[in-house]
Formats: sequence, structure tokens, C-alpha cells
Amino acid sequence: MSVRLMVVDDHRLLAEALASALKLRGHRVLAAAAPSGGAAELVISRAPEVCLLGTATPAEPGAFDPVVRIKREKPQIAVVVLGPVPSPRGIASAFAAGASGYVRHDERIEGVERAMVKARAGEAAVAPQLLSQSFAELLNPAAEPDDEGARLLQMLTPREVEVLVRVAEGEDTRLIAAGMRIAPSTARTHVQRVLMKLGVGSRLEAAALAARTGLLERVGGAGG
Repeated sequence: MSVRLMVVDDHRLLAEALASALKLRGHRVLAAAAPSGGAAELVISRAPEVCLLGTATPAEPGAFDPVVRIKREKPQIAVVVLGPVPSPRGIASAFAAGASGYVRHDERIEGVERAMVKARAGEAAVAPQLLSQSFAELLNPAAEPDDEGARLLQMLTPREVEVLVRVAEGEDTRLIAAGMRIAPSTARTHVQRVLMKLGVGSRLEAAALAARTGLLERVGGAGG
């Protein structure tokens, strides 16, 4: 069944080759273009049934902004992303933007054609294993708080870590000095260094950052 479509890709030769192959298979290709910033406008103005939209960087912020605009202004257009071997988060981002499918750049023409037909029918056009990986990563994200907490610990000296813990527990400069058996001026200097290294402007922000990144739990688990 013939599909009225557009091929838009950053690589003009790839776009033209794919368009030619699809024409030979009986599909109506409205355009094969590679605009850097006008992809969405071009697709909206031509209003195809399906748009094959190429991207070389699916994981970068803003990679799927054209998809968002196309779906906002012409929700009836089914967008299938053509991309490199994808990361699960890249696929998830494409679908979150409104894409109907994700097909690898090196997919056989039969696979691209199947994806087009499924997308036009309102179905998700993506390999089942890729879709399952995307959901798995979203449901079980990498432990970023632990990673961030480890990075912060590496930035601070053992004494600064103790100062941060005391700050998080609400101790003022006098209590920090007494608890660590140091002069108040020394305690004040340690606090300022901690704030500077963490990139925050107040003790409250430092305490919040330590709690959010799991740093306090790491220190407690180490017997600090």
C-alpha cells in the first residue's frame, strides 16, 4: 500500500538514496531534503502521512524538537526517527517527543517500509527489544545520586567532609569548632571552603545537596 511520505535527514546522500529506494517500491515521496533548522517547517508545509526524520545525535538535548513541533501543529503526521545504533534513553526521548517509531540508519529497506506502514496505522514502529530496553532504563535509572555523592566526596578533604556533616546536622560555627576542637575562625574557614567546592551559596544549600546526592548516607555507612 502506497504511503505519502517525506525523508528529511542531515545527510543529503542518505536521504536521496532512501527516497529513491522507496519510490521504486511504489511510495509517494514528497521531498528528500536535509535542512539544518527548518525540518519541522518543511514537513508541516507539505503535510505527508509519514515523515522519516533523520538524526545523528538522538541522545543530545533538543534532538527531537522538530518532532515536538510537527506533532503540535500537525498531529496527524506520523514521525519515524532514523538514527544510529540507539541508546535506550534516545529511543525513549524520541517517543516522549511524539515520534511513532525509531529505525536504525542501517536497517534494510524492508524494515523501513514496515515501520512506515505501522506508524501510519497508529502503531509503535520499533523493534520489541529496543522498546523493552527503553522502559527498563526509565524504570531502573542509573544510580546518579550515588555517582554524584562519590564525586563530591572526592572533592572534599576528610576534615571538610566532617564539617559538611556537622553543617547538615544544623551545627553553627561555635558548635562545629567545639566538636572538632578547633578555633571558630578555623571552623569558619572550613565551612567557606566546603561551600566553595560544592558550588553553593549557603549552609542550607550545602545540606540540601548533601542529602540529595546520598553523600550523608555514604559517610554514615563508612562509619563517619
